[in-house]
Amino acid sequence: MTLPSQDIAPKKCMQEAFDADEHAQNLTRWQQQYDQLSAGRFYGRLDEIELPAMQVFKEHTGQALRQDCRVWADSLWLGIPTQALGSRINGQALEAHEVMCQPGGHDFELVTPEPFDIYGLVIRMPLLQATAQRQGVILDNDWHGSPRRSVAPETLRAVSFLLERLLSNQQGAIAENVHQDILLTGLLEVLKANQTSHELPPSYTHRKAVVDRVKRYVDEHLEGPVTMETLCELTHVSRRTLQYSFTTILGISPLQFLRLTRLNRVRRALRSAESHQTVTEIATYWGFWHLGQFAHDYKRQFGERPSQTLSTTN
Repeated sequence: MTLPSQDIAPKKCMQEAFDADEHAQNLTRWQQQYDQLSAGRFYGRLDEIELPAMQVFKEHTGQALRQDCRVWADSLWLGIPTQALGSRINGQALEAHEVMCQPGGHDFELVTPEPFDIYGLVIRMPLLQATAQRQGVILDNDWHGSPRRSVAPETLRAVSFLLERLLSNQQGAIAENVHQDILLTGLLEVLKANQTSHELPPSYTHRKAVVDRVKRYVDEHLEGPVTMETLCELTHVSRRTLQYSFTTILGISPLQFLRLTRLNRVRRALRSAESHQTVTEIATYWGFWHLGQFAHDYKRQFGERPSQTLSTTN
């Protein structure tokens, strides 16, 4: 029997990328920017199925990343890492059997290790609320303020298996309503199985505020180098507290953050450069005056020379 075309889900889309920021743009309807933290050539793969009111995907990233993310409005995102340890959401470290959860239309930050695999499920809130009411599931609002949710191991395994089977299906298209029913069932299982995650330590709020203040300052002073002394004065904390704040929230030191942020910005500038622009011009603009050292650091971080990045995009 041939199904009507409107009842067929879009075929699975698979995309590969060899630049972190390029990979970030491949996820449909998300607003994202990725900074590469670990050194080496990047490889990312995205397997995605998009439905009118839902989206499911599996994302693989080969390098450690800091991700600034925002999913489409009036929706709920659920992220299920294949290995939770080593990842952070909004500065909170995930523990075993925890998943990530965020409402659409709000910025959030992920820090992910190398390598990293995560299943993602996004659903429009009206459909979720209607389905929950129909099935007698009471939804709480914990996910608005708590980005981590604890889930029973057996539920987590079952939902991960379900998502993997859907994304790896090679037997042709499946009816759209079948996709939605299966995904909704899995999502409600996770939401109704919620348990309170471990409480955050008292120092979390202050340390995250310190890191956020530094990030805002760096964003406002894009072109020039920033010193540790400047950051300590800015945040009114000691070098030790500044160090603890960054390692707790981002898993890297303040100096690593400053260096990697600048390198990633240079890479974006090289990838979007006009044909008349040179590596020297771009690197100097971003505060890299010792061009030999810059070229060495750049190749170590991204696995290619700055001139290779520039020639690829021009």
